[in-house]
Amino acid sequence: MSDLTIPAASPRVPALKDVIALTKPVTWFPPMWAFLCGVVSSGVSLGDNWGFLLAGIVLTGPVVCGTSQVINDWCDRHVDAINEPDRPIPSGRVPGRWPVGIALAGTALSLALGALLGFWVFAATCVALFFGWAYSAPPFRFKRSGWWGPAVCGLSYEGLSWFTGAAVMLAALPGTNVLAVLLLYSLGAFGIMTLNDFKAVDGDAQMGLKSLPVTLGVPSAAMIACAVIALSQLAVIALLLAEQFTLSGIAVSALLALQLACMVRLVRDPRRFAPWYNATGVSLYVFGMLAAALGLGGYI
Repeated sequence: MSDLTIPAASPRVPALKDVIALTKPVTWFPPMWAFLCGVVSSGVSLGDNWGFLLAGIVLTGPVVCGTSQVINDWCDRHVDAINEPDRPIPSGRVPGRWPVGIALAGTALSLALGALLGFWVFAATCVALFFGWAYSAPPFRFKRSGWWGPAVCGLSYEGLSWFTGAAVMLAALPGTNVLAVLLLYSLGAFGIMTLNDFKAVDGDAQMGLKSLPVTLGVPSAAMIACAVIALSQLAVIALLLAEQFTLSGIAVSALLALQLACMVRLVRDPRRFAPWYNATGVSLYVFGMLAAALGLGGYI
């Protein structure tokens, strides 16, 4: 069956809990955290901007990220039937054309909310939605590439969300140091997204998805992921120290050192330890993002 094939309409309305499950709330945290890092990095007081702050959190998390997850599950329903048959679409809990309608409604809501938050936020929202559709859907289907897929995800989850947070607070284009740091953390997220592919190696291989673990093998993919994660943060540290954000640079350095210790265990058996690393090393990574943002915003 083609990715473009749309089943006949179903008269059954899906349960709200199944629609929420389709948007994968657990995936909302990374873009919401990156958005908050962007807010902090702007250096703007939160006191008079709570409305924009809350609207931005909703935009980056439930709305844009949730929409992208619906698109991904729709386009990957055949892969999910192998890897995760209990997901809402392959299990039939969200039947027929409902996922398509939910994705289109989420896209419209994202554009409307982004427009209300200003030009730069609207522009970032448009780019994020393009990547959300192009990542999973033909003709681009970036996720079929082990290089383009993680890169697009990393930029969307970390870079664009961080940019949105800073732009919301500044009502302007963020400074070059903020842009450089968010791009470096987006690059590091490439490695994190590659680690996420370890859980679906068998299904990806069957469906022709050329993730790095499939094309290069799990050990090589793990080494590349770790190298990208580490090198991007080394560049962040160098930038922070060059800009005289000394305490921030020291904090990111300490967190990177702990990540390197976790990586030693990860590369021994990547498929076994990838979930563990996602709970430990990735947590250290995102705390490093906050430490960098606190420096850029003048808090430390």
